[in-house]
Amino acid sequence: MLLDAINSPADLKRLAPEQLPELAGEIRTFLVEKLSVTGGHLASNLGVVELTLALHYLYDSPKDKIIFDVGHQGYVHKILTGRKDRFDTLRQKGGLSGFLKRGESEHDVWEAGHSSTSLSAAMGMAIARDLKGERHKVIAVIGDGSLTGGMALEALNHIGHEKRDLTVVLNDNEMSIAPNVGALHNYLGRIRADRHYRRAKDEIDQLLRKIPAIGSTLARTAERLKDSLKYMLVPGMLFEEFGLTYFGPVDGHDIFQLLDTFRQADKVSGPVLIHVVTVKGKGYTPAEQDSHKWHGITPYKVESGQVLKPVGPPTYTEVFGKTLIELAERDPRIVAITPAMPGGSGLLEFRDRFPDRMFDVGIAEQHAATLASALAMEGLKPVFAVYSTFLQRAYDQVVHDICRQNLNVVFAIDRAGFVGADGETHQGLFDIAFLRHIPNMVLMMPKDENELRRMMVTAIQYDNGPIAYRYPRAQGTGVPWDPDPRPIPIGTWETELEGRHAAVLAVGPMVHTALQAADQLKREGISIRVVNARFIKPLDERMLDRLARERLPLLVLEEGSLLGGLGSAVLEYYAQTGQHHVRVQLMGVPDRFIEHGSIPEQREETGLTADNVAARLRSALMLARQAAK
Repeated sequence: MLLDAINSPADLKRLAPEQLPELAGEIRTFLVEKLSVTGGHLASNLGVVELTLALHYLYDSPKDKIIFDVGHQGYVHKILTGRKDRFDTLRQKGGLSGFLKRGESEHDVWEAGHSSTSLSAAMGMAIARDLKGERHKVIAVIGDGSLTGGMALEALNHIGHEKRDLTVVLNDNEMSIAPNVGALHNYLGRIRADRHYRRAKDEIDQLLRKIPAIGSTLARTAERLKDSLKYMLVPGMLFEEFGLTYFGPVDGHDIFQLLDTFRQADKVSGPVLIHVVTVKGKGYTPAEQDSHKWHGITPYKVESGQVLKPVGPPTYTEVFGKTLIELAERDPRIVAITPAMPGGSGLLEFRDRFPDRMFDVGIAEQHAATLASALAMEGLKPVFAVYSTFLQRAYDQVVHDICRQNLNVVFAIDRAGFVGADGETHQGLFDIAFLRHIPNMVLMMPKDENELRRMMVTAIQYDNGPIAYRYPRAQGTGVPWDPDPRPIPIGTWETELEGRHAAVLAVGPMVHTALQAADQLKREGISIRVVNARFIKPLDERMLDRLARERLPLLVLEEGSLLGGLGSAVLEYYAQTGQHHVRVQLMGVPDRFIEHGSIPEQREETGLTADNVAARLRSALMLARQAAK
């Protein structure tokens, strides 16, 4: 096999161009077989095999900077840069990251788990190259979905203004994580339909140059005529107006056409955009037929494409989606908003049931947040369904447009806490810290799926400003659902287990961890009170005061950042109220990024296990006894 001998881009360059299609087939087989065991981003990587081969065959990585947007399309790059022997460890603890990672390889010159960043990075690297007097190439690969992100358009504007040598490769597969939406998507569709773009443009230029009567005095008139003809005949004018020379559309699975186009583009000074049309899931029938399902996939059977899913209760995401439909059937004010994640956020059924009340805005979290604020201002009940990690991208809009105006936007924050194999870029560990300090915000997290339903009712009935509920990437606990869930009084906690020696204030999945620890200690004669601290903001001040009067040692337990989390809020309250005698210990996620692995492994790594909670409580009780002597 050709792939056996490929351990670096230098090995790839030893092949004849005629051998590259055979290598592309071997890489597809490799990906389908390896990801059937580990899971991962399959469809997007199958779509960029020839494109990645062409880039590494023609350019000299890492001297030439090849920058991939997001990293969903980086597996072929990893294979070609010496990491194919580690693919059995993909997305596993201590193994290969599912995204590009600078610490893994010198060829990973940029790492990102959020889209639309590659063009800004490329512009920065091109400026640095020129200031240092270097001569290497800078190539940014961006998907058509990522191009809808506002940051990408900001970068295009700057790239066209600077006029530096830089190549943008637009990987157009008509599909990001979900079907793309918006005017830009429709514009690209028109370009795909016109295969004669380059020829038309060249013929116009040649025709104008051959008109003998046009001298230097009439050049400006000719130029204006040329522009008018371009607008009539050339659908790629948008990118040219940004200041980039446009090439394409190019068949992204024709390796020879790709190589030829890249060579032509290299002869042009200034920024160029190469429009490459690919098929997501190319070469594996199940992935081609349903590229949404096969974007990020769990282990599966290669022959049938059957996905191996765990059995058991529905996920929190599924509970959210079904409950939102129930609520929307009774309340016509409810509308749902998602930034290109209708499937991941559990909104596909809602979209089918209420197509006029569902808004997928594309990869545009900032727009989604401000859109929600205006809808709320006009009396609707917008539910902004967003992953914790992606809500970070809309921080200014949450502060400025929603909370400052005290608008009744509902935030449904999915993937809160550890996310497992997606790792550092997707961990939902920071939303508590960046939301709870914003005035007017209410923030809560359920202990189980039925409590999530109650929180959803609470949020819809709440009329005093923004309110958020966060929930994990996990199956539910299997508890029965209340057919008519009741709202929860704002700012109230509940005692899950009575105890007289110490108390644990736990939130979300950590409530169950605390109960397990309490059960361990009960066998030792230690009685632990477990409190479901379901409101992170506002706190249950009555309960905090009661615990202070009882002088119980407290342990605050959360699956989120220790800095600025629930524990910080509890300490702040006792400091502000002068109750300095209360002994409070904190357990949460330390001040570092947590890499990929399973969720149980990530909890073990950070000490958020029942055994560690029990050990910390023993230590707290020992310190309390010593202080009492």
